[in-house]
Amino acid sequence: MHLPSPKVATMKIDRGSETTRLLGQTNAPPSENNSELSMNTSDCAQVIVPEEIFFTIAALGVLENLLVLIAVGRNKNLHSPMYIFICSLAVSDMLGSLYKTLENILFIIFCKMRYLTCQGALEKTMDDILDFMFILSLLGSIFSLSAIAADRYITIFYALRYHNIMTMKRTLVILVVIWAFCAGSGIAVVIFSHETATVVSFSVFLCFMLIFILSLYIHMFLLARSHAKKIALQPTSSVHQRANMKGVITLTVLLGVFLCCWAPFVLHMLLMAFCPQNPYCICYGSIFHVNGILIMCNAVIDPMIYAFRSPELRSTFKRLFCCRKPSWT
Repeated sequence: MHLPSPKVATMKIDRGSETTRLLGQTNAPPSENNSELSMNTSDCAQVIVPEEIFFTIAALGVLENLLVLIAVGRNKNLHSPMYIFICSLAVSDMLGSLYKTLENILFIIFCKMRYLTCQGALEKTMDDILDFMFILSLLGSIFSLSAIAADRYITIFYALRYHNIMTMKRTLVILVVIWAFCAGSGIAVVIFSHETATVVSFSVFLCFMLIFILSLYIHMFLLARSHAKKIALQPTSSVHQRANMKGVITLTVLLGVFLCCWAPFVLHMLLMAFCPQNPYCICYGSIFHVNGILIMCNAVIDPMIYAFRSPELRSTFKRLFCCRKPSWT
């Protein structure tokens, strides 16, 4: 099974091609082989996940998120900033699943079936493209979650001005800026992935974004708690506030799933950057296949959360599957 490529997994810290490492090729430079041998020296057996499992989870992730995009596109009632940002998150999840699917297909073509050489300029180019997709998926996810959190924050604190603040035009501009930044950052990370500073900067940036989201959460929940009694006395506001807090809870679940699925990989990246020879770090690296599975599971779980938390989206799914005439047309 092909692990995520080394430039992303270990930021190219004196390591050769991941494909080369897994196949045990001997035609790589001696320094690279020696480094890989030292990396694989551990009493912990590496956990191998069958390729069929990777392909199955990746295919589910792509299909589920594609269904989310179709449902939001067809239902005019879902044409709101929050669901646009949810579509952005769905695209990020699809990129993560497509990345792993393409990686395994290329691994089979290049190395298992020997149709093309497993080393060379073409293999390196494809490796760069896959790494770019992976970084784009990670950054796209965290920025989409941040955008959803900011949208919920504005909904609660600026309810009367929300539709003036979060117009569709402004929402689309925000998405263009987000994905342009993610694309530029992805290119930079791939180019400078051999630098340890890249690992540190990348990790610090992710932590900063998570702190930003958590700060919005704390403020929103404190507001809900302080106004609980006032809301109870105002039925109309109570319904509106409950709807807003339901969106906050949905975002909380999404963020929790994101952390559970991506944190093991980020930890692996840091360990391989700062203690690649430490026995404990090497032992943690033996479950890297499992970390890859967790990343792809995030793409499968997120659409289930959307459907479970949103009655409108759930009814749209039912209409799509049952081929009923939609009421929003």
